[in-house]
Amino acid sequence: MSGHHFHVHGPHDHAVEHAAHGDSHGDDNFASRIAVMTALLSTIGALFGYMGGATQNDAMLHKNSAAIKKTEASNQWNYYQAKSNKQNLAELAVALNSGADKEHYAQEAARYKAEKEEIRLKAEALEEEVKEFDHHSEEAMHLHHRWAQAMTAVQVAISLAAITLLTRKRWLFWGAWGASGIGAALALAALMHF
Repeated sequence: MSGHHFHVHGPHDHAVEHAAHGDSHGDDNFASRIAVMTALLSTIGALFGYMGGATQNDAMLHKNSAAIKKTEASNQWNYYQAKSNKQNLAELAVALNSGADKEHYAQEAARYKAEKEEIRLKAEALEEEVKEFDHHSEEAMHLHHRWAQAMTAVQVAISLAAITLLTRKRWLFWGAWGASGIGAALALAALMHF
C-alpha cells in the first residue's frame, strides 16, 4: 500500500512473492535442480555445437582439397591429351616422310609416348588423392551429423527442463534426463566415429 491508494494482490502476485522469498511450497529444491540441470545441459550443448561446427569445417576443407586435386588431375589429363596429339602428328609424319626426317619424327613419337606415361601416372595418383579427400570429407560430414543430432537431443532436454519448471510435472524432468541421455549416446557415437 502506498500513500492513499489501495492495492489488492492477485493470486499471481502472491505466488511470485513467495517464490522470491524462497517459499514455493517445498519445490525450491526442485527448481534449483532444474536450474543446475539446464546450466549443465547448456554447457554440454555448447561443446556439442563446437564439435559439430569443427567437423563440418573439416568436411568442407577435405572437399575443397578434393576439388583442387581434381582440377590438378584434369590439368594432367589435358596435358596427356596434348602429348597424345603431338605423338599422333609425329607418327603421321613418320608415315608421310622417308630418310632422316622419318627417323627424327620416330624419335619424337617415342619421346611423346614416354612423356605420356609419366603424365598418366601422375594424373592417376592425383585421382587417388581425390578419392581419399572425398572419403575423409564424407567421414567428417557423418560425424558432423552425429554431433548435430546430439546437440538437437540436448536442446530438446533443455526445452523439457523449462517446461518442467513451468508445469512442475516431475515426469517431464525424467523426460529431460532421457533426452540428454540420448544426446550423450549420440556424442559418444561421434567420439567413437560411428
